[in-house]
Amino acid sequence: MSNSSSSAQQPPAPAPAPEQSLPSKVEGAIKDAPMTVLRKAEENAPEGMPHWAVAIICLAVVALLLGASYFLCFKVIFKKKKKGKKGEKKGLLGKGEVMDVGKQNFEPDEEEEVEEAHEEKEEGEKQFLGRLNFTIDYDFTSTELSVGIIKATDLVGMDMSGTSDPYVKVYLLPDKKKKQETKVHRKTLNPIFNETFKFKIPFAEIGGQTLVLSVYDFDRFSKHDMIGMLKINLNSIDLGNTYEANKELNPPDDDKEYLGDLCFSLRYVPKAGKLTVNVLEAKNLKKMDVGGLSDPFVKIELMQAGKRLKKKKTTIKKRTLNPYFNESFLFEVPFEQISKTELRITVYDYDKLGSNDAIGLIHVGYTASGAGLRHWTDMINAPRRPIAQWHTLQEIDEK
Repeated sequence: MSNSSSSAQQPPAPAPAPEQSLPSKVEGAIKDAPMTVLRKAEENAPEGMPHWAVAIICLAVVALLLGASYFLCFKVIFKKKKKGKKGEKKGLLGKGEVMDVGKQNFEPDEEEEVEEAHEEKEEGEKQFLGRLNFTIDYDFTSTELSVGIIKATDLVGMDMSGTSDPYVKVYLLPDKKKKQETKVHRKTLNPIFNETFKFKIPFAEIGGQTLVLSVYDFDRFSKHDMIGMLKINLNSIDLGNTYEANKELNPPDDDKEYLGDLCFSLRYVPKAGKLTVNVLEAKNLKKMDVGGLSDPFVKIELMQAGKRLKKKKTTIKKRTLNPYFNESFLFEVPFEQISKTELRITVYDYDKLGSNDAIGLIHVGYTASGAGLRHWTDMINAPRRPIAQWHTLQEIDEK
């Protein structure tokens, strides 16, 4: 009974103290450090040393420990802040650097763009336009120059479909009066011509002649675009033998002045012997007046054997380079005379005070060449039907 009563009278065991967190333990250790150091210093102090000296030493040690701990804490905190500021500064510099780099790279980019544009321009200037295979032969006995146009290969496509309607124009410089042309080959980049053209040239003059071969893309309703050209100085080749070459085409020359284009239709009725010319419109005519415009009109001359039989004129269109006429003219030409007939169509600039200035002309008929001959042939092959076509104005030979 006594044991049971004594056990009942024992006080209850104290509740376990709540476990302290790590920061609390560190803080408590720092607070208790001075007293702990002081007690240990008193226990280990040599005999005869006064207590006040021990206390000073302990305080110095504690101060040293506290200073070291605060220094370490300050260094860690400052380092974190410094990293944060450095990151912010880096971010600003990053933006600044991006902007600076952008500014610094802007000029090189511009230079690169200029260089690329220059390279593209050079590539455009050096663009491959195709090749032309031709022959040149001179007959010393008949003093006749024969130019053979064999074929063209890998021509540039000038039409929307990626093809072309090529033909070759052949003439000599500086004369340039007698121009001859091959037939048009439809929708091909590799036409085979096999056509020969002859020029009468005395041997004494042939050294000063330059042969020009121009490859064009035919277009019935607009200006014919030149694909490329070749110029061959006849004094640079051996005329004693037949000269054959397959040369790469050069870009077109811009030396020739562009005078404008004229569109008109031709209609011929063989039984009635009636030829109808309908002048439709002109575009991009050469500026003839001081104000940069012209007062154009068109004169049509019916020619036979070099003699003018009849002439007719359109009305004058004031102050325009793109006049619209749509005026028809009727000529009586018997069928037996049609092969001897040609039309000389000239665009003039009207001048009220002086003489009218000719802008350019077009020859149409069997004695013509190129587009003029082609248009006339198409008219004969399609009787009673109006055949319209654009023509580029040619220079008028000064006599």
